[in-house]
Amino acid sequence: MAALLLAAAYLLGSIPFSYLVARQFGVADVRSVGSGNVGATNVMRSAGKTAGILAFLLDASKGAVAALLVQRFSTGSTLPALAAATAVVGHMYPVWLGFRGGKGVATGCGAFLPLVPLASAVAFAVFAVVAAVSRYVSLGSVAGTVALAVTAFALGPPAVAWSATAIGALVIVKHRANLERLVRGTESRVGRRA
Repeated sequence: MAALLLAAAYLLGSIPFSYLVARQFGVADVRSVGSGNVGATNVMRSAGKTAGILAFLLDASKGAVAALLVQRFSTGSTLPALAAATAVVGHMYPVWLGFRGGKGVATGCGAFLPLVPLASAVAFAVFAVVAAVSRYVSLGSVAGTVALAVTAFALGPPAVAWSATAIGALVIVKHRANLERLVRGTESRVGRRA
């Protein structure tokens, strides 16, 4: 049963909403424009603000649905924590796109929200403040990811905290090119289109 639930979480996470939304807004393949990332920020830069917001909401929703689904059919926090992580991994490495997906921020935001709502709210606030002040979505994403991992240990079950930490590390690895551009001063700021 656990294996089936985690497989369902992966398949939910791997639905490439950002790719599909971008196509509906006239971008044939979001992987071939801008940063090449299958995520809401690249969709916003390449297909417009409305498309980006829709992509973010759908990517977050699939993470939340995966976590809630497994939470409903399990007891304790370990399996839902694994499901949240599995959904994010599905977004990062979707079977439908040859395992070339996004960086997991929106899906992670949705996946951990039902499991540690207060920690997720703190993480989102950190993301929003850092992104607004610096005008770098990537910097806000990394800061929010770190904030989620740290606050989850104080406000949530250990299994969820460790899951958030593991996914946070993977999110940061996926942002390594962004971090290198931040150091060089060549990272794109909010408002700049692809």
